[in-house]
Amino acid sequence: MTHNHQGILVEVCVDSVASAIAAGRGGAARVELCSSLIEGGVTPSAGLIEMARTAVSMPLHVMIRPRGGDFCYEPEEFEIMKRDIAVAQRMGANGVVFGILDANGNVDVARTRQLADLARPLTVTFHRAFDMTADLFRALEDVCTAGIDRVLTSGGAPTSLLGQDTIAQLVRKAEHRIVVMPGSGIRPENARSLVERTGVKEVHVGLRSVLPSPMLHRNPRVSMGAVEGREYQRYVVLEEQVRKLCSALASAS
Repeated sequence: MTHNHQGILVEVCVDSVASAIAAGRGGAARVELCSSLIEGGVTPSAGLIEMARTAVSMPLHVMIRPRGGDFCYEPEEFEIMKRDIAVAQRMGANGVVFGILDANGNVDVARTRQLADLARPLTVTFHRAFDMTADLFRALEDVCTAGIDRVLTSGGAPTSLLGQDTIAQLVRKAEHRIVVMPGSGIRPENARSLVERTGVKEVHVGLRSVLPSPMLHRNPRVSMGAVEGREYQRYVVLEEQVRKLCSALASAS
């Protein structure tokens, strides 16, 4: 069952099965599944997709991003994306999420269309690579041309609150051809005003909380990743936070 807060759909970005379950219980209507959120999200493993699909019945959209960094991909990386879309389809995903740009910061329309065609009948979202384009309004036309269903954006700003005027313009320019979904910095306390000021029908939220590691033995001298101190904490989505955000939106006009 999806919860429809007077037309406002809530999508939660998750990188674990526990977070996907919490999102559903909190009232989210959809999850975007990825790994390595510290890099902005990359493609989750087949095992994670399969386990998440088993755990939740709501629509599951899978991030297709072969690495962190920019969105200008080598031919091998493009091939990886094609294969990962096929994996997502086999695992029962309802949608895929990707973004491809050229070196000049334009949407790579040809390759974007190729992946979108390949992904059908799944839903296709163009992620925040959109915010890295040289011209957001040209990029909007390009993703429409490429046959994308939805674009995730902060309006080219660090957060969607800072970009809300641009988001409102994008919603008007989209003219129902494509869904404009704001993401970045949306919290229970600001979601309602953002929705009212932009006219969006869907929002994308992270709502991550830091969870300390259960490890009793710790070795502070060794770090596994580039970011020190990350070994003994992880980020999770808490059901209560999702519920708060959904209630805030339920009272939106």
